[in-house]
Amino acid sequence: VQLVESVGGLAQPGGSLRLSCAASGFTFRSYGMSWFRQASGKEREFVAGIIGPTRTTNAADSVKGRFTISRDNAKNTLYLQMNSLKPEDTALYYCAKCRPGTTGTPTDPLAYDYWGQGTQVTVSS
Repeated sequence: VQLVESVGGLAQPGGSLRLSCAASGFTFRSYGMSWFRQASGKEREFVAGIIGPTRTTNAADSVKGRFTISRDNAKNTLYLQMNSLKPEDTALYYCAKCRPGTTGTPTDPLAYDYWGQGTQVTVSS
């Protein structure tokens, strides 16, 4: 299994960035996938998740209305569109694959068995 995130980047407050995560080595469409983030000195936190077959999504309250998670099962790719960025969104962002048998897309990192390498997103003026 491989999960490879795109390069993040630097954005100004109020700006936008789009992350992608290319998946391989498993049947992508069958698994829930999520984005997590970890700011310096803080614990890893759930950002948003999306179920494989139904594409049902859930998101942390801190990003609802600003971030959108999506997936292209034909391209084995997960996306995170981030709008109205704030300085507090600065973090390393990771994509993650749910463990087999997982229902939905849990917020607990322990429910995930494979992770990308992480990509830095910095929001600053």
